Amino acid sequence: MGLLTTEHGKAGYLADFVVYATACAVLALLLAIVAPYQRRTELLALALLGLVAWTLVEYVLHRFVLHGMQPFQAWHAEHHRRPRALIGTPTILSAALIVALVFLPALVLSDLWRASALTFGLLTGYMVYAVVHHATHHWRADTAWLRQIKRHHALHHSPVAAAARYGVTSALWDVVFRTNGTSLPRAAS
Repeated sequence: MGLLTTEHGKAGYLADFVVYATACAVLALLLAIVAPYQRRTELLALALLGLVAWTLVEYVLHRFVLHGMQPFQAWHAEHHRRPRALIGTPTILSAALIVALVFLPALVLSDLWRASALTFGLLTGYMVYAVVHHATHHWRADTAWLRQIKRHHALHHSPVAAAARYGVTSALWDVVFRTNGTSLPRAAS
């Protein structure tokens, strides 16, 4: 399987977890140890902003790109057909997009520390998303929280409610944009 395929072998699928966990750890260490001490509060706030921003980015990408734009819609439809398959965005593509659309614009508009903090927050959100999404399809639900997340995501995958529940790590934006499925027709029993 190539670098730009959406269906991965185990190594390609795990690359996201390794690459982004490493990037998060390196950025966290740099921000905690090397960043100017007097800017720590500001940088923490930017990291938290990036983390919260990820939830909206996740929702927008899932709803409007993965469910609305070709070829992404066709690729994502394959994930809906085979939810346990190792299908996902190639790490090289997601990394390039994060650098090009988050880090570099933040760097141009501010400075290295602010860009790093914002990117760290967003990357942390992406990493949480990757783990949670993997868990919804591959782990046993041993906690009430995971059962709730799995149910929410399973409803998104169901043919009746697929046009709703785009948030994976958070249902906040589904509530805000009224795509939480509460107004969807129920399937006949």
